[in-house]
Amino acid sequence: MVKVGIGAAALACLLSSTALAQDKIKVGVTATLEGTYTILGVDGIAGFNAAVKKYGGKAGGKELEFVIASTDATPDSAIRAVKKLIEQDKVQVLLSPLSGDEGIAVKNFSMTHPELTFINSASGAQQTTFPDASPNFFRFNMDGAQWSAGLGDYAYNNKGYKKVAIVGEDYSFSHTQAAGFILEFCGLGGQVTSRQWVPLGTKDFASTIAALPDDVDAIYLNLGGADAVNFLNQYSQAGGKGHLMGGSIMVDQTVLSAKGDAKRAMIGTLASSGMADSDQDPAWLAFVKLYQETTPADKRLPSPGLLATNYYGATMALFEALNKVNGDLSDNQAKFKDALAHLTIDAPNGKISLDENRQAIGQNFVTEVVEDANGNLISKVVKTVPGVHQTLGYPRDVFAKIGPPGRTNPECKKY
Repeated sequence: MVKVGIGAAALACLLSSTALAQDKIKVGVTATLEGTYTILGVDGIAGFNAAVKKYGGKAGGKELEFVIASTDATPDSAIRAVKKLIEQDKVQVLLSPLSGDEGIAVKNFSMTHPELTFINSASGAQQTTFPDASPNFFRFNMDGAQWSAGLGDYAYNNKGYKKVAIVGEDYSFSHTQAAGFILEFCGLGGQVTSRQWVPLGTKDFASTIAALPDDVDAIYLNLGGADAVNFLNQYSQAGGKGHLMGGSIMVDQTVLSAKGDAKRAMIGTLASSGMADSDQDPAWLAFVKLYQETTPADKRLPSPGLLATNYYGATMALFEALNKVNGDLSDNQAKFKDALAHLTIDAPNGKISLDENRQAIGQNFVTEVVEDANGNLISKVVKTVPGVHQTLGYPRDVFAKIGPPGRTNPECKKY
């Protein structure tokens, strides 16, 4: 009888533990909390925290437990972090990753774990979802080329820029973002006469600045984080006076909140992104308020940047899809994956839905950097572009033939 009693107690304890495990979902989150893009990773986590605060930490009747892992924007660091989250922390869903090359690597890795679900946090390389997508990888942010929609047209037709030089970081996201600009700008008759690519983490831009051509109307900068600030400071100190244009993380608050020469150089910069500081939509204003309330003053930017916006949207998708299926992750998470594939989120930066490759369709903003009443730099909306698809208005077969973005692709021509 004693043995039976002990066995029953042990069984009851085991069943209780199993029930508790089933009532909890573990989610792994990665962010670039090391290296050149540290400030972007910190802002991304601030957006994630804001979403968790909004939803209360439970979804589909189950408690969500989050485990955060650090990366440095390299593919190897992202895969190490994801493997650790899966193998050691036993997470069931991943919000990952932040940076472009990381995204391609994690997408490829996701195919080796079809039983799990991967929701992209913020990465924006085109090759992550086109042409070869992973069935269990979902991206609720647009890619870099989509974030360029409208910029080439505005530069050519509104600013009168006909010749542009490009300086960008030499990796997949920067290539993708430049590709979107080149396709639109050159398709209208513009010329890109110089393309310079620098390694992530470049500190000395002297040779890059010296090689800039004199006969261009503007310089398109595809730099982010410390790279952007270093270039701007050195460009100003070298006496640079050219018109500047920027990619999405160039006019992010992670750069606009910089001081000194970098700040002065940015005023008047034309750019484009999936969000804009001056957006007056109530959903954006509510997000800004929540971000400020949930982020300590010494760790937040004047307003959320693109990375905070992306992480917030990805976390929204996680909670809302889990709510739709009552937290059901059975059958290799089939119901959860189907819910994500058909989900439309009312994100702070507009409605976002997914295409057949589980890639975001959303709204883009063309902006100009101005000083606000408090002397802070903000991105002011000058044009919005609704319903931007990954193929940028091209038929899918035509877009596929253009090929993946790279140092010299696409060519500067009308396709």
